[in-house]
Amino acid sequence: MYESTARPGGPRRRDRGQLVLVAALALSLVLVSLGVAYLQLGYDSDIDRPDQQPAQQLERVLDRAVHNASAGISADYSWADRDSAVRAATDKLDETMKRLETSRLRDGHVYSITRNETRAIAWRSANCPSGPDRQFGSCDSEDGVVVQERHGQTHVLAVAFDFVITTPDAELSVTLTIER
Repeated sequence: MYESTARPGGPRRRDRGQLVLVAALALSLVLVSLGVAYLQLGYDSDIDRPDQQPAQQLERVLDRAVHNASAGISADYSWADRDSAVRAATDKLDETMKRLETSRLRDGHVYSITRNETRAIAWRSANCPSGPDRQFGSCDSEDGVVVQERHGQTHVLAVAFDFVITTPDAELSVTLTIER
């Protein structure tokens, strides 16, 4: 005859042991999968990164900086106040330039960034139309920033930069003009 080991109102001991075993197995599977997922977070060799040069990265950052520095200039400064408009734009640009120059020192990268007035004058001569048929007013450049009169307001058109990038492997000098 078969004797039951079950208590009144509860499962049998044998069933309880199997339940604990299944729960432990499920928990161990979850922990193993979490461990594998955690270890894969640190593995990035299989990610295809675009091979960007430091000059391209700086150009993108400076492009954004020129956009941000020139935003609102036309609304705030008339053509007669263009010197103040250029100062306001260069003050904003100087903040970004200082941050960039110290941003990668730990990695051994040194950036030296200056505005290039000669390049700005050349850009102004090549890109600002003159004569009676032009749509907007005259252009001016100061401290590497090219501005133009449009409907009595000052608009930033471009900023010319020189930068030198020094890395542990090489040194690169670049001159570029970022158009707005």
